[in-house]
Amino acid sequence: MNNRGTEKRNIGNEIIEGLKELKAWRQGKVKLRTTVVALPCAADVSGIRKELGLSQDQFAQFMGVSVATLRNWEQLRREPHGPARSLLLVAAKQPHAVKEAFKSVMPAAKMMSHSKVGKVAKAA
Repeated sequence: MNNRGTEKRNIGNEIIEGLKELKAWRQGKVKLRTTVVALPCAADVSGIRKELGLSQDQFAQFMGVSVATLRNWEQLRREPHGPARSLLLVAAKQPHAVKEAFKSVMPAAKMMSHSKVGKVAKAA
């Protein structure tokens, strides 16, 4: 089947084929291609934050966590999990994009003086 637009995809058939591949893999009949993605851990957090040039308050706000949580990561008392690790990966691999995203909310944040975002804007 051509997936470039000349024919409509049959998602049901693709799922069934995937399940057949999985079954064959579990039976040892085929070897599937795997990709391992190394996500950042607590030991990486401080360096990522410093690379972005953000304070702990700013970085915690950006990550959507409390400053206490960020400090626990940076002091290796806790590990980031789930979406936080994915966001840390983006911050580590594409720091310019993260800096631009952070800058883009700064003007709006200055107008929101009573919110946490506003507090980050004043600290900058």
